[in-house]
Amino acid sequence: MASAEFDLIDRYFKQQSVTHASTRLGIGDDCALLTIPAGYELALTADTMVENVHFFAGTDPEALGHKLLAVNLSDLAAMGAKPLSVMLALTLPSIDQAWLTAFAKGFFTLANRYQVDLIGGDTTQGPLTLTVQALGVVPVQQAMTRSAAQVGDVICMTGLLGDAGLGLKIAQGYTCSNSKAALERLHKPEPRIHEGLFLKDIAHACIDISDGLVADLGHIVKQSRVGACLEWDRLPLSSELKNYISATGDWQMPLIAGDDYELCFTLHPSKLAQLNIAYTPIGLIDSGPGVRIHKASKLHTLSKLGYEHFS
Repeated sequence: MASAEFDLIDRYFKQQSVTHASTRLGIGDDCALLTIPAGYELALTADTMVENVHFFAGTDPEALGHKLLAVNLSDLAAMGAKPLSVMLALTLPSIDQAWLTAFAKGFFTLANRYQVDLIGGDTTQGPLTLTVQALGVVPVQQAMTRSAAQVGDVICMTGLLGDAGLGLKIAQGYTCSNSKAALERLHKPEPRIHEGLFLKDIAHACIDISDGLVADLGHIVKQSRVGACLEWDRLPLSSELKNYISATGDWQMPLIAGDDYELCFTLHPSKLAQLNIAYTPIGLIDSGPGVRIHKASKLHTLSKLGYEHFS
């Protein structure tokens, strides 16, 4: 490793002290060393963000640092896993001190909130590409999966649907009276860690909404070998998003837009009374084909389900 790479790591990414007893050895060796508590399984996930694919050139680096970590923590939340640590790989066109300072601030502000250790990674030169691998723990055989939904389950979700998609429309030129909230949802999503930890004890299946509600619920439907019917009138939509739909007629957008990073989960109706998190019931798991939307007394299926790479 060249001295410039060591200097970059020391200056921007060794500012965090170890916060977990599970971290035996962090940044500074060829590998990090972790201990896994007895009775727990290790949950691992990785996500990559590429300039001009996942974010526009010139995006605020502090927001990028936050979002890069948030999307990985969201995957852990969807499994009901408690975050432990992350590894960070950065491909940078050049060393830009102001950019790195802001990126690290966004990254570590969120990491410190959830006591997540940065334990290693890599840096190299090239087109701007950002990757995190996140590690968490979940009690043995208690992880939520996509394959456990049951016919008769209520489909629920946390938060609001489609505001990140509206934020993307705004970034592309759409104008509305209040764009701040939607842009915040696009650039700085909030991982639903606490909700995921709570849901693992009562939900059957869970997924985070990253590629669009219909696409992601479709993964649950396929892997659980069930169907789903969503009730359009129950979807939790912000007033600005309702205004967008009224102005454009694009009612499908919140169903197929990605980047919300809310949790979509299914559970037996008898468990609804036990939910002490903010949620909205939006449909039912059934034995019908695929994912259908009940809107204005008609059933709709969508030809475009959500975002897909290589499509």
